[in-house]
Amino acid sequence: MKDIRNVFIINPKAGKGNIQKSLAEKLKGMEVYFTKACGDAKEKAKALAKTGEKIRIFCGGGEGTFFEVLNGTVGCKNIELGVIPCGTANDFLKGFGSKEEFLDLNSQLNGTAVGIDIIKANENYAVNSCSVGMDAIVCTNLEKFKKWPLISGKMAYTLSLIYTFLGKISLDLEIFVNNKKINRKCLFAVCANAPWYGGGYMPAPFANPFDGKLDFTIIKKVSRFGILSLLKTYTKGEHINRSFCESGTCEEIRIKSKKDVPVNLDGEIYYTNDITFSIIKNGAKIILPKNVYKKFEKFSEKHLIFQK
Repeated sequence: MKDIRNVFIINPKAGKGNIQKSLAEKLKGMEVYFTKACGDAKEKAKALAKTGEKIRIFCGGGEGTFFEVLNGTVGCKNIELGVIPCGTANDFLKGFGSKEEFLDLNSQLNGTAVGIDIIKANENYAVNSCSVGMDAIVCTNLEKFKKWPLISGKMAYTLSLIYTFLGKISLDLEIFVNNKKINRKCLFAVCANAPWYGGGYMPAPFANPFDGKLDFTIIKKVSRFGILSLLKTYTKGEHINRSFCESGTCEEIRIKSKKDVPVNLDGEIYYTNDITFSIIKNGAKIILPKNVYKKFEKFSEKHLIFQK
């Protein structure tokens, strides 16, 4: 597109690194930056945003790479963000189209940017989902399994869940939904901007990044047998009809605990005892590849593309 600078920020270690090898060949002659360490993508994106130029930053990596670039450019109206899925899960894109559609570089370069909501989590921002409790501990342990050969994103998440299942499985949390206090002994709490995470699990089946709302799911304390029952329904989003689940929508949710606990922000783990999640309406622009946008624009209401 004229007057727009295209920059590719590629994480060579995302996923198992296989896609990036062929991607590098296709990007010869274009402006490409390969990250070298954690936090590198954020700093590069921040520097690009400060130029004031109209720039499309295409993130070649997984959720972690996009998380860094988003946090380096939030509030910069000159930046549009694209996603080239090289990670193990790429869950946020599932509501838009297939991985193959987002790997089509020509379609990406001729794509259209649309405004999406994002989640503010204390001083950080996320695009897909955030969680506290057992779910975040699963994400902490996930790295042990993502490196195993022939293991998909969903399988790695399942193995991590089983591993975590053997340890402590509940937390005492104070949860405030739109300032209304809920004292809850629970397994975990999720707030989401899109339906999927963990390579295909569906904690918030009706979440979408266009409605100006956060979808929340609180899984109450259940027995280990109850967790097995949860897993049977969690991939299809059917858990929200079970007695151990509390769900709904809100604009803000605050979670406190007596000690620091792991918090999952789009797969990145932080530790805190007090965190507030809130929705930032139309907080970022994401590029939909040309072939994806053709399907997307058929809907009179944009969020309909996220229905099951």
